[in-house]
Amino acid sequence: QLQLVESGGGLVQPGGSLRLSCAASGVSLDVYAIGWFRQAPGKEREGVSCMSSGGGSTNYADSVKGRFTVSRDNAKNTVYLQMNSLKPEDTAIYYCAGAPFKLCVLSSNPYDHWGQGTQVTVSS
Repeated sequence: QLQLVESGGGLVQPGGSLRLSCAASGVSLDVYAIGWFRQAPGKEREGVSCMSSGGGSTNYADSVKGRFTVSRDNAKNTVYLQMNSLKPEDTAIYYCAGAPFKLCVLSSNPYDHWGQGTQVTVSS
């Protein structure tokens, strides 16, 4: 059973950077597509980025393209989300999720394993 734990959130000033981690246990992440999602207060959950199983392809929401980068370290069974040039509108709880498929999508529907979330606050 895949279990996911996010970490790395916090308070950062606009223009700053954070790196979120999604550590997996139970099974190898390499056979799962991994997605990053976020939910701000009063808003629906939004797909931010994803990486296919094996890491062959990635996808990003338009709102984060050029600023966020998803990567995978198979040796550590961990997926990362590097977030640069952060904006106040990036403030949200960030979740990682896993789906036992090869390709990744930014819709939450296929993902059946979710972490507990980590808070990211961008404010001066």
